[in-house]
Amino acid sequence: MPLPTVILPGYLAGAIDYRDLQQILTEAGYPTAIVPLLKRDWLPTLGGRSVLPILERLHQTVEQVKQDHNASEINLIGHSAGGWIARIYLGEYPYDVHGVLPNRTYAWKAHSVVSNLLTLGTPHTSFERWTRTNLNFVNLTYPGAFYSDVNYVCVAGKAIYGERRPGRWLAHSSYQLTCGKGNEWGDGICPIESAHLDGAENLTLDQVRHSPRSGGVWYGSADVVPQWMNYLA
Repeated sequence: MPLPTVILPGYLAGAIDYRDLQQILTEAGYPTAIVPLLKRDWLPTLGGRSVLPILERLHQTVEQVKQDHNASEINLIGHSAGGWIARIYLGEYPYDVHGVLPNRTYAWKAHSVVSNLLTLGTPHTSFERWTRTNLNFVNLTYPGAFYSDVNYVCVAGKAIYGERRPGRWLAHSSYQLTCGKGNEWGDGICPIESAHLDGAENLTLDQVRHSPRSGGVWYGSADVVPQWMNYLA
């Protein structure tokens, strides 16, 4: 029987944005839950602050899903920033770069319960100063596909080439902030090279855009999901 699957939304996204993806996966035989975030739940993380509130909600969801399905392992899907936040969740070193408070958890060691980690359009690197503290922690502490007991699958979209001209400016600016180069291919927000990790199973999907709000086809569209869904098996 397929493992239950948890979806962690991307930055400033709520669970409602992933309901269609949840339904597609569930109907395909992968029982799926979404971390029940609202857009406002991201407000405490603005400006590069700690993502601890998101990690806590993720852990609550994972524990509930394990209980509901009597499962010792799960699949974890992280979209956009949800992908690198998931890499913190896998780890055993305290996420203490923003300081610590008493009676709160800072390391979840979830690599022992996550069988497959799929990241969709995740910027695993960044030159943007607000995200650098968090991403430096991730990439220095858990470089690449860090845990051998986890199957890492990183999915990138190839839909928009970044250029300094109308219709491509946003992509160019976003790619430059993410990987240091604007003239790259990506999903309109995340360039391909930042969406991939050393040692992971790295996929690139043509004409796939970053999010359900991007317009057109995205990672969770009905005709795209089958291209990566089998990695949850």
